[in-house]
Amino acid sequence: MELSDVLRRRKMVRSFSGRPVPGEVLERVLGTARRAPSAGNTSGWDAVVLEGPAQTEAFWDATTTAGWRARSRRWPGLVLAPVVICVFTDPGAYVDRYGEDDKAASGLGPLSGDGVEAWTVPFWFVDAGFAVLLMLLAACDAGLGACFLGNFRGETELAFALGVPRGHRYLGAVLLGEPGVEDPPSRSLTRKRRATSELVHRGHF
Repeated sequence: MELSDVLRRRKMVRSFSGRPVPGEVLERVLGTARRAPSAGNTSGWDAVVLEGPAQTEAFWDATTTAGWRARSRRWPGLVLAPVVICVFTDPGAYVDRYGEDDKAASGLGPLSGDGVEAWTVPFWFVDAGFAVLLMLLAACDAGLGACFLGNFRGETELAFALGVPRGHRYLGAVLLGEPGVEDPPSRSLTRKRRATSELVHRGHF
């Protein structure tokens, strides 16, 4: 698929058939993500891949509540996602990297004495976001449905359940799979995308 087609067709799919994702397709999506831009070539993100109900149950248990599941019109389709990719990032890896000789002038490394507080923009979240976007694009290119669920609740519980090292931060999860039949449209779709002329400012804001 041409890049222009991928960009045009990509959308958030929140209902899945439950059919497993072929291993080679999943590896292609994950392999694409490692090509994401990375500040200082730190690559300080990690993905915990959960496949099948026996593994994805831990994700849903940590990040949703019984009340939310009962109220959500999307729950029946979401829970059928055969693959859940939980994305974590390591702030400490960036602090250490920016303390190395070639980055020390930034003042962002451990010698600044401020640790993560010195960072105006947390590059670890930016890098992980780049990786997530490439997963979404690669999924579309492979003919899969995909969506991103942000970090709303259960970060500590999820990290514990998955054995994530202390200090890592949970960004969110990418759900992958064959699209399901019922996919209630998001109310956000009633909001029009801003035109390029509204987004792009030339010479001044």
